[in-house]
Amino acid sequence: MAAHKPVEWVQAVINRFDEQLPVKVGQQNTHTRVSTEHNRECLINISKYKFSLVISGLTNILKNVNNMVRVCVCVSSCASLEVYRAKYSTGSQPKDCLRLDETMLVKQLLPEICHFIHTYREGHQHAAELRSSASGVLFSLSCNNFNAVFSRISTRLQELTVCSEDTVDVHDIELIQYINVDCAKLKKLLQETVLKFKALKKPAQLSVINSLEKAFWNWVENYPDEFTMLYQRPQTDMADCAERLFDLVDSFAESAKRKAAVWPLQIILLILCPNITQDLSRETVEDTKVNKKLFLENLRKALAGHGGSKQLTESAAIACVKLCKASTYINWEDHSVIFLLVQSIVVDLKALLFNPAKPFSRGAGSQNADVDLMIDCFVSCFRINPHNNQHFKVCLASSSPPTFHFVLVNSLHRIITNSPLDWWPKIDAVYCYSGELRTMFSESLGHVMRGCSTHAPLRMTPSLTFKEKMTSLKFKEKTTDLDTRSHKYLLLALVKLIHADPKLMLHNPAKQGQEIQSSTAELITGLVQLVPQTSMGECSQEAMEALLVLHQPETIELWNPDAPIETFWDIR
Repeated sequence: MAAHKPVEWVQAVINRFDEQLPVKVGQQNTHTRVSTEHNRECLINISKYKFSLVISGLTNILKNVNNMVRVCVCVSSCASLEVYRAKYSTGSQPKDCLRLDETMLVKQLLPEICHFIHTYREGHQHAAELRSSASGVLFSLSCNNFNAVFSRISTRLQELTVCSEDTVDVHDIELIQYINVDCAKLKKLLQETVLKFKALKKPAQLSVINSLEKAFWNWVENYPDEFTMLYQRPQTDMADCAERLFDLVDSFAESAKRKAAVWPLQIILLILCPNITQDLSRETVEDTKVNKKLFLENLRKALAGHGGSKQLTESAAIACVKLCKASTYINWEDHSVIFLLVQSIVVDLKALLFNPAKPFSRGAGSQNADVDLMIDCFVSCFRINPHNNQHFKVCLASSSPPTFHFVLVNSLHRIITNSPLDWWPKIDAVYCYSGELRTMFSESLGHVMRGCSTHAPLRMTPSLTFKEKMTSLKFKEKTTDLDTRSHKYLLLALVKLIHADPKLMLHNPAKQGQEIQSSTAELITGLVQLVPQTSMGECSQEAMEALLVLHQPETIELWNPDAPIETFWDIR
């Protein structure tokens, strides 16, 4: 049948995939989940040869899903979207699909993808999962079909330049933050913005400002070599475009509130102009550069608390973290003046973000963003100078707020799992803190086990991220429940840290053989205690994974380097 009737065969697989989605069968069991996953893999493989048929069929499924109103619609949509994402992430031209045909298919698909990004916002049960899946599809689509997505953004910008309404729909502008952007594409986005920014209404201008900032990071994180090259061979056209947009945004920022909104983008626009940044280090500058020098002066004042506005101080912190983060993508051997700029603000920045006596906070609705900002700052400071460890000690202190502990552990996990650049220091630079981390693990485990014995089982909600779980507790739980839950999520992060790099927790340079063996036994026993805790599903699973990693032959040798075999059998 597959050889003689390919259309019918492909349609049969699509129909089976559709029929087994949760929107049709309800809650999935293990059997139906495995079957759905099998059909998904089949569709991805078939799409290599019958791309047009598969994409057309899945687009129809998404259209039908969009018209249904049930909770499991989101789970169904995610399954369909992941098929798209897996296919488009290959970046290759489908064998059966001409460029013109693919463009037509993308035009049919794009509105459906945008629907999921625009429609499902915070508060919906599966909003985060669905938006993540849909934005991943859009990112993959834009790799091969950037012009189709850019055309949608450009058309909306043009419409908004002549719009007289105060309330405007900026959803299509927000697509900027989800697309694949290399150097040439970023330049194209900046040029388009320069042409139309002044004619936009304020909501549209703010949306462009926010979205361009995220587009910059998409570029830096996906094409770090291009960004590094920008500082070795500055591009005049990129710098010219960035400077013109800086001036437009600077004119827009006429009040403290607007300044706070645009400072993070302005620092990024200056980062895109290496030669201008070099000029700003001089005592006197050209008239066209005066506003840039004044911006940096105001940024430093606000960061030090002399800006006269809490809002400006917070915005200065965000902008300076972005400056520090961007500087880590530039090779220190290039001797860029940006490193001098970082040195001039990093002390005040760490004093603001890592002050246990006055924890940084932008209010009840910003806890997640605050944690993200602190993690970005922590990781960036480590990559800039791994031996400047004052903020390590602050975050490790038992007297510091719980948030500091969460930031520390998650930062270490990111350092381990995200290290693509040659000059970024490795995690072994902080092995000296292994003892303190083991103590943190033991204390958190003790709190959790005591909590499990005196409270009803506490379920971990899978739809929330780690930071959302942690930072939302403050407003929902009694003190005792908050304490128990806080330690649970810190413990989960620590177990993930062991899984990511067991050597970090096994490092014992100053101890003798028996002490090392006792320390290892305590660590492994703690993980074993977590395995049967079914009410802590994710933590239990991670504990099993961590134990497997600890039992790898090269890791067993670290249980006690003086007597690895004897230690292995004693602990076993």
